[in-house]
Amino acid sequence: MVRSTREYVYGINPAFEVVRAGRRKVYTAYLNAATPDNPRLRKLSAILEKRDIAVEWVGRQRLFELSRSKEHQGAVLKTQVYPYASLTDLMGRPRLVLLDNVEDPNNVGGILRSAEVFGFDGVLLPVKGVPDIYPSVTKVSAGATEHLDIVKETSANKYVKTASAFGYVVIALDAAGKMDVNELSGLDVEKLLLVIGGEDRAVGQLILNTADHVVGIHQRGRINSLNASVAAGIALFTLGRKPRASVRP
Repeated sequence: MVRSTREYVYGINPAFEVVRAGRRKVYTAYLNAATPDNPRLRKLSAILEKRDIAVEWVGRQRLFELSRSKEHQGAVLKTQVYPYASLTDLMGRPRLVLLDNVEDPNNVGGILRSAEVFGFDGVLLPVKGVPDIYPSVTKVSAGATEHLDIVKETSANKYVKTASAFGYVVIALDAAGKMDVNELSGLDVEKLLLVIGGEDRAVGQLILNTADHVVGIHQRGRINSLNASVAAGIALFTLGRKPRASVRP
């Protein structure tokens, strides 16, 4: 099956980030003709026109037909499909995250949003078991996909093997991890790979067996577990690149 070379990114924040990042070509923008005075749509329209991107004001039904979603927020962009990065290009980045068995697009988008916020600018997706960067994932990520270098080339096990060969410290997040992730909050390593599993299927056993650290999030409440993207957000915050302290003149 030949993959399409075009797709429809929807949502106001994703539209802004696609245009801001400039990583993929935008062919046409479709905006809601019923709300031309919406401040955010007007701002988006001005940016699109400044970038010489064609704008069409259309009805809600047309926006739904293009996006196949009610979550379009009045903005749909016809764009080039998501441009994946190369694994070779990411080796050497200080913070990488690998999603293993994360099957829910909403969890993928949520994790990517946290990854971008907390300084993990490289993401590894296995070719099986994790969704592609569909427009729905871009929407949930609030456009974070456009500022991340995302690879989808091989299996989770091979990613870990490659990263280890390049000197990465591999940390797997697992509900059964005996070490709390906070114990590694001060870990000072040049290169770190955080592996995050899904809710129904956790990180693969081979990775758990070979990881440098297997960590969990120790809970104080009574319910069983955290949502995958929430747990990931905590780990990404804890292990992400720390901002440099500001120096006053």
